[in-house]
Amino acid sequence: MGAFHAYDIRGIYGTDFDSNTAYKVGYFMVGLLSARKVLVGRDCRVSSKEIRDSLVQGITDAGADVIDIGLSSTPMVYFGTVHYGMKASVQITASHNPAIYNGMKVSRENALPVGYDNGLGQIEKWILEGKATPAAEVRGKVEYRDIMDDYLAFMLKFKEDYSGLKIAFDLSNGMSTLFAKQVFGPDPWYIFDDMDGRFPNHEPNPLIPKNVEPLRKLVKEKGADVGVIYDGDADRVMFVDEKGEFVPPDLVVAMMALYFCDCKGYRNPRVLQEIRSSKSVGEYLEQYGADLHTWRVGRAFAAPKLREIDGLWGGELAGHYYFKDFHYSDSGLLSSMIVLNIVKWLKERGRTLSSEIDRIRKYKNSGEINFRVEDKAGAIAAVSGMFASKEKPLAKMDFDGVRMEFDKWWFNIRPSNTEPYLRFICEAVDDDLLKEKVSMAEDLLKKEFGALRE
Repeated sequence: MGAFHAYDIRGIYGTDFDSNTAYKVGYFMVGLLSARKVLVGRDCRVSSKEIRDSLVQGITDAGADVIDIGLSSTPMVYFGTVHYGMKASVQITASHNPAIYNGMKVSRENALPVGYDNGLGQIEKWILEGKATPAAEVRGKVEYRDIMDDYLAFMLKFKEDYSGLKIAFDLSNGMSTLFAKQVFGPDPWYIFDDMDGRFPNHEPNPLIPKNVEPLRKLVKEKGADVGVIYDGDADRVMFVDEKGEFVPPDLVVAMMALYFCDCKGYRNPRVLQEIRSSKSVGEYLEQYGADLHTWRVGRAFAAPKLREIDGLWGGELAGHYYFKDFHYSDSGLLSSMIVLNIVKWLKERGRTLSSEIDRIRKYKNSGEINFRVEDKAGAIAAVSGMFASKEKPLAKMDFDGVRMEFDKWWFNIRPSNTEPYLRFICEAVDDDLLKEKVSMAEDLLKKEFGALRE
């Protein structure tokens, strides 16, 4: 089917999966998660209502009830899962992908993610085997529930007075349009603020530089202190500084110590970063006595890990930020409020977002480079072997691809869990060393594996 991935079910609707898949996901998840009730939300994509109808029919045919919250952001579903004590939930979304994509993010009790290794793989197996789906003697019922008031009552506890800030928002025509103006009011500048699942202005992926260009332009034109851009389902958020420059999300993880430690008084916090994070993060957090943990990429791994270590916050390069205060889950809205709280705190002290990021950033970074490679395992082994043969690594991590750290640089090479790519990222003390190491990796991948750089 091609739609079942490490983190979720996602693909081109009508090609990688269809309404029959959605029905069977709904049916099988009831027994798999021992759920008597399932909370269901959906994003604004054109196909989401059709998927919802099939999913709900599958759930109710299996004998479970549905709480349908309608149009929602993904974090709203996480909130509802915990707040209402649900055993299972589904958000229908393709997150940041183009409009022709769709999918399902499945969670179990406490909003813990159901990934391929702990449920989705079993559902895929049953679908491929043609396992029967007999209707229960008593079909489940559907309850429609508006949870916005409960959700905002919870979230607004973290909001401060932003009247002294000049803020620009790009809502990406996505699910942040449900609540952004209710939370932040009419004073900020908004673009692409009407909900439209065709995403007519840009793809709802803030990691692609061209998608952030309108926000960068707006920040510079208006003299804003900060720009905020959400992805399609509003579980991710990214930021632009007052100069119109994109702020690396891993450095935001470090900067959040200003809020939790300097403003809220936490000491020696446990913090989670992912394997691609800059060394600057750990070095900056040393002053706070942080217990920094490094783990795999993706919510299916990060959310349970933050809970396991009882971490206070954590984050990823993709713009996901996780919080103990949000049930160890990720929230674009909460992340943006925390960053705005920080920018306000900085401005009151005559400092800017860019100056703080410059204080954190100590290295030159390649950003993640994608290579299209068939033999991913072989390529990872070859690149790792080449670098290890030339210089003894000071540290090695091998739980998500391979990360090797050397005296003046490090790299991570890993297979994508959602796309047909091998991903390479490198960081060094200066541009010349960075360029040298990236070129070595690229030359090897092209020569030995016919890799194409995307």
